[in-house]
Amino acid sequence: MRALTWQGTNRVAIEEVPDPRIEEPTDAVIRITSTAICGSDLHLYDVLTPFLHRGDILGHESMGIVEEVGSAVTNVQPGDRVVVPFVIACGQCFMCDRGLQSQCETTQVKDQGSGAQLYGYTELYGSTPGGQAERLRVLRADYNLLKVGTELPDDRYLFLSDILPTAWQGVEYAGVEPGGSIAVVGLGPVGQFAARIAKFRGYEVFAVDPVPERRALAEKHGIPTSDLDGADAWLRQRTKGRGPDAVIDAVGMEAHGNPVAAFVQNTSVRLPEPIAKTLMQTVGVDRLAALMFAFDVVRRGGTVSLSGVYGGVADPFPMLKLFDKQVAIRMGQCNVHHWRDELLPLVEDPADPLGTEDLVTHSVGLDEAPAMYELFKKKEDGCIKVVLRP
Repeated sequence: MRALTWQGTNRVAIEEVPDPRIEEPTDAVIRITSTAICGSDLHLYDVLTPFLHRGDILGHESMGIVEEVGSAVTNVQPGDRVVVPFVIACGQCFMCDRGLQSQCETTQVKDQGSGAQLYGYTELYGSTPGGQAERLRVLRADYNLLKVGTELPDDRYLFLSDILPTAWQGVEYAGVEPGGSIAVVGLGPVGQFAARIAKFRGYEVFAVDPVPERRALAEKHGIPTSDLDGADAWLRQRTKGRGPDAVIDAVGMEAHGNPVAAFVQNTSVRLPEPIAKTLMQTVGVDRLAALMFAFDVVRRGGTVSLSGVYGGVADPFPMLKLFDKQVAIRMGQCNVHHWRDELLPLVEDPADPLGTEDLVTHSVGLDEAPAMYELFKKKEDGCIKVVLRP
């Protein structure tokens, strides 16, 4: 089959690789009909490369049709249309019972000190082949495949694999009381959904992003937006001088600013692998402009909810400011399974209240994936969300 594989820093390619097969009785193999490029895939493209190996298959937002199931699989069968959560969980352990599937004790990558196994996301999370391919082996299929209907287009369902529940969790973690205010920093795919979800749930919502096309898409859904310049004063002006009750950081390590951290990122990926890994695991390598902005503008006693992915172990935090302002921080890899039943009726609502069909800006064949990675990274051609159709 054809698959998108990692070849080196800022280099991915379509290659012929062996077809996935049933290896455990609990496995299934699906034919991919849609798979997306996620903002966190860009971290693999140019930051987390010390933890990748040439030929690794990328991608963790996928859906398709079941082709084959193992002997122990009972919840799905060949021909079913399914969505694959990016988190691989067991559904039975202490963590899964508490809705913390991203911390699943059965699939934790213990030798790396990481949480649950993820598709297509480095050796830190199990080096599990991802879904930017024609087919995918799905582990623990009975719990990890979400069976969906056949009438609606893929774009209604695809984002249940990651970014829609990630955005929902970001709003949940914000912990805002009814009628309160939320600012969303970063209007990539997760930020777009987080702003729409917050508005849908009745909060006063504001959003900040430097890219005009991203602001325009949010404004189309009734979200007031601001460029970065003067955004702090703009937010305070609209919240009686206090700042919003919560800020959702939907940017993560991709943030602009901090040339020193940018230099460390760019340097680390060019070092020999053991040295690069040590640097990534012990040095503050993240560009924290978005996070620092969130800490600055959130009101005293408010909450900062982190949906963006950060990779540095020793990143500096402004602890004095956080303590003085009594800021609460919620974060974590999304517990996709915990939210998907709540989201499915919204996805299937004829009115499409979260605008799942109004996010994709580029829909292309799998062969165009390498060019799309570069386009998405540079935010050119109005690129907000790329979906690949194998």
